[in-house]
Amino acid sequence: MTTPANRFYVRQKITVMVNRYQVLGANPDGSEGPLLAFAQQKRMKIKEEVRFFADESMTRQVFSFRARQRLDVHAEHDVYDEHGRPLGYFKKQFGKSLLRSTWELQGPGGLHAVGQERRPGIAILRRVWDLIPYLGDIWVPFVFHFDFYDQQTGNHVMTSERIKSLRDRYLITVSDPRLDFRVAASMAVALDALQSR
Repeated sequence: MTTPANRFYVRQKITVMVNRYQVLGANPDGSEGPLLAFAQQKRMKIKEEVRFFADESMTRQVFSFRARQRLDVHAEHDVYDEHGRPLGYFKKQFGKSLLRSTWELQGPGGLHAVGQERRPGIAILRRVWDLIPYLGDIWVPFVFHFDFYDQQTGNHVMTSERIKSLRDRYLITVSDPRLDFRVAASMAVALDALQSR
């Protein structure tokens, strides 16, 4: 898990009581590559936690993220390595997210980034759709992307781009070498698993 990956995919696997995600490397031709981590989120937990494993056998945990608070829309999440040492932190900025989902991300080396939905029009359309009686109950796979930028320099840090498909699938690009792969993968999974909260 120490090998950096600056491009990778996140693919959701839906099951009855848990959300599962495959974190896959990106091959040079852009296709999905080998499994880098396998994540599991237990549903209906009072305190949110997602654990990442070396493979789908889930015998070796390699990193995780956990909420500091219980069932809180302002919840802050810490990312930990396999030994429980902190690697980074992220949280949803609730007020700004009312119109356009916004996340704060911090990591080592003074990294402090903020990410927002790329297209404000899609952000508003998603919210309006949810408010329409009956129509809001129909699932629509809105394609939305997030771009994260360093708050001091304005430089690009990370992008999560949703790929059109029936299952949730994302291409993640990391351009800031300070961003640990484990923090980037945690943020990428959170953008799917926690987005509606």
